Amino acid sequence: MTQQNLDNQLDIEAIYARNVDMVYRVCFSFLKNKADTEDAVHDTFMRCMRAAPRFANEAHEKGWLVVTAGNLCRNRLRHWWRKNTPLDETAFSGNDGPPTHDDTLDAILALPDRYKVSLYLHYYEGWPAGDIAALLRRPASTVRNHLSEARRLLKERLTDDEHT
Repeated sequence: MTQQNLDNQLDIEAIYARNVDMVYRVCFSFLKNKADTEDAVHDTFMRCMRAAPRFANEAHEKGWLVVTAGNLCRNRLRHWWRKNTPLDETAFSGNDGPPTHDDTLDAILALPDRYKVSLYLHYYEGWPAGDIAALLRRPASTVRNHLSEARRLLKERLTDDEHT
């Protein structure tokens, strides 16, 4: 094995160790089941290995992985065989969830995709709206609107759950 191959292997191991939990949460927010999520996480890191991108810093690395994971998940959801799979085969079961699972997470996972990603990056990863906008290639005002709408929807859903 050449020194360059060894360096690349060490790099991907470090990238994986730093980001696997975050990539899992992103994928789970789209796919909502353990098996598909694990496949998407695997595919994300395989794409990283093949592309061997040079990251300017850890924020760039994280952004690349979030966008790649989101794109792979959207592609999975659009694929013809998934559309023809019976709902009970892809339904979420409580045992498949990430370790920290509560009513708030259920409400977040029920949001439309355009809200989920922005909400996750802002509240779980601590990204400001401007950085999310750059990452998603959307205007900052759109991201701020998505965050506002997501908060409103979450409040409604969580308040309705308390009264039922």
